[in-house]
Amino acid sequence: MFKRFGLFFAVSLLISVSVSIIGGFVFRYFGIQAGGLQGMFIMSLLYGMIGAFVSLSISKWTAKRFMHVKIVEGNSHYAWLVDSVHSMAKKAGIEKMPEVGVYDSPDVNAFATGPSKNNSLVAVSTGLLDRMDRDEVEGVIGHEVAHVANGDMVTMTLVQGVVNSFVIFISFIVTNIVMNALRKDDDERGFGDFFLRQFIYTIVSGLVGFLAMPIVFWFSRFREYRADHGGAMLAGKEKMIRALEALKRNYPITAEVSGEHSSAQTMQISSKNSWMQWWSSHPALDKRLSALKQN
Repeated sequence: MFKRFGLFFAVSLLISVSVSIIGGFVFRYFGIQAGGLQGMFIMSLLYGMIGAFVSLSISKWTAKRFMHVKIVEGNSHYAWLVDSVHSMAKKAGIEKMPEVGVYDSPDVNAFATGPSKNNSLVAVSTGLLDRMDRDEVEGVIGHEVAHVANGDMVTMTLVQGVVNSFVIFISFIVTNIVMNALRKDDDERGFGDFFLRQFIYTIVSGLVGFLAMPIVFWFSRFREYRADHGGAMLAGKEKMIRALEALKRNYPITAEVSGEHSSAQTMQISSKNSWMQWWSSHPALDKRLSALKQN
């Protein structure tokens, strides 16, 4: 818990310092007032985009550190796994081979991460290796390598950064409106005013962020369909179909272990068919299988 708090604090500090430096330069160079609407929009854009890209830049390190991913290149026991990832990466036109890792978890899962397609990591859980045969594992690998080849980590970061920026900007505006409505005298300032502003901003940003998430999740679901198609091209359509069927078969175990919203889930199943699908990062497996079989 302390490591996670330390990482969160360090990243937040890095973002704040970066935004202060870049924002100060932009405001001075263009003569923009920080307190105005234009200034708030620029600061929101900086916080949203810099925060997203800082998270992306340390994504490999974070996965290794907190998911306890062990790099298995050079380990003869996992030679076939490394060969599969590298051969599909070459087939996909990736110049620098992804690192290949395994992490200890009964969760049937895999993920790809990294700041770019030539600086990436593909990791699978021991639960996935134990419960799938090699053809099914290769289907999963094809899906993950397709994510890397498509540049999904970067495009997802861009989408998240833009959404974050608008969430911050709208929250600033709404908070100012509420504060102006509550304040009887413009000269009444102090710690109470500061804490009230922070409380209102937290509530508003949480609500706006929740309402904005379907935009991010829509794109996430779209890229899952595209990665399934890419996985079929790289590993073979039958292997990709078998991989999805194996995930569906093992879903009760995965849901019991980690729930439907694991921090690094990539191959997981979405929520059940309901309005909550709008807040799901993955399409239902039946829909993915249907789309793959039809195309």
